[in-house]
Amino acid sequence: MVRKAVIPVAGLGTRFLPATKAQPKEMLPLVDKPVIQYIVEEAVAAGITQIIFVTGRHKRAIEDHFDRNLELERALEEKQKEELLKTVREISKLADFIYIRQKEPKGLGHAILTAEPAVGNEPFAVLLGDDIMVSEPPGIRQLIEVFHRYKCSVVGLERVPQEEVDRYGIVKATEIERGIFKVEDMVEKPAVEEAPSNLAIAGRYVLTPSIFETLRRTPPGKGGEIQLTDALKLLSNKEAIYGRILEGKRYDTGNKLGFLEATVDFALMRDDLREPFLRFLKRKVEEELNDGRADTAPQ
Repeated sequence: MVRKAVIPVAGLGTRFLPATKAQPKEMLPLVDKPVIQYIVEEAVAAGITQIIFVTGRHKRAIEDHFDRNLELERALEEKQKEELLKTVREISKLADFIYIRQKEPKGLGHAILTAEPAVGNEPFAVLLGDDIMVSEPPGIRQLIEVFHRYKCSVVGLERVPQEEVDRYGIVKATEIERGIFKVEDMVEKPAVEEAPSNLAIAGRYVLTPSIFETLRRTPPGKGGEIQLTDALKLLSNKEAIYGRILEGKRYDTGNKLGFLEATVDFALMRDDLREPFLRFLKRKVEEELNDGRADTAPQ
């Protein structure tokens, strides 16, 4: 059984400065819930019972969020705000949480290796702290199902535009059944003209514990970082690796445009916000169109 999930959250979030100067990027809210909670809820919905956060400095807010806040609970109880009280209490009950400090920013592979003492000798999931999946079944559950079938490491995949392959880890793979691939090779952020395909690794993994020994043997790459993609390529020489195209919608909240897209979509999913927010968006579009017509009108 895949019971544990590793979520690396040690990054500095420089693309969102100054908003992330004093708070983790993972705590930026989508409507009224932080990004990281959506990712934890995906893992829990897939049957994960233990969440291992690989953290860095200035990430204490994540620990506080998934802990109880007795002072807040008392205040909500006194004000008889029962629904809000229930909501904040349930956060700490989502899973068992473990926090491990990554002392140096040495890449995703190093972050995964840092989690080895908490993972132990069992298969585990990895969910990147920037990527939110909206899908049924949950994105990581889709990979767990493939793992149960083949008993090998599985990576989440999505097809990306050819001109964007240099932003992702890219795999060369053979489709063995619809949406499921046997991985033959992989490369981290290849040049567009050198990419073996447009199948990108999409922020979700289920890994066997043999990845830890492989990570220890993986030489650092660009910037002195240990890349998980490089380690998986090494691991493929010893055991099979599979990929599955993730069904659903993925949001890359690690960049500003992706974060804004997620904010709009998640607001529109809310019954209490959809109609007034949609009216606002339509009004803004009309205003922009009118302004554009005014700018191009003959003087």
